[in-house]
Amino acid sequence: MTTKTATRAIKALVRAPDPLTQSAVSGHLGAAPNIEIVSEERPDPADVAVVVAERMTVEVTSLLRRIKNTLRVPVVLIPSEIDRADLFMAVECNVVAVLPRAAATSKRIEDAVVTAATGGGALPAQLLGELLRQVERMQREVLSPHGLHNSGLTPREIGVLRLMSEGLDTAEIADKMCLSERAVKRVVFGVTRRLNLRNRPHAVAYALRSGVI
Repeated sequence: MTTKTATRAIKALVRAPDPLTQSAVSGHLGAAPNIEIVSEERPDPADVAVVVAERMTVEVTSLLRRIKNTLRVPVVLIPSEIDRADLFMAVECNVVAVLPRAAATSKRIEDAVVTAATGGGALPAQLLGELLRQVERMQREVLSPHGLHNSGLTPREIGVLRLMSEGLDTAEIADKMCLSERAVKRVVFGVTRRLNLRNRPHAVAYALRSGVI
């Protein structure tokens, strides 16, 4: 008999379009030594949600949004089909792993759940390429014309934060960027207020995590 390991099991909530699929996926995952299935009646402690669907219908999108808003957990999506228009929507709904249903073996589903629970993601190469192209299109057609980066920072804000990360004070940053000290302070204040950041170090950390400095 398979037993759970001493470490805390990953709690997974499974949602499927029919009872047979629900039972099959729950049974496969529940047999894994490091995964515990959470009842739909008590989904609160879930670490990951697994959603099986034919395609990204309005109902499925609504379900994903409810999971995002109420449980706030990463989602493994197992669709029969998904097109590029649906992919971006899925990612916005906390989907971190997409596993085509035709390729969804027990081991692959288990691996996707573990990956999602540990902060990772998994997309088939074709879908990953499409997602990157969509992000590039958004940068080119939406953000760049308004002077914004994917991070939500303008080039001037990025410049100020980069110099701040190098240890320069307000006067030195103003001199480097040919700005007044008051302008530099306005930039920093604007970034922290708009992005709900606590202080200057928090703003620098945000820029570092976003990969812009």
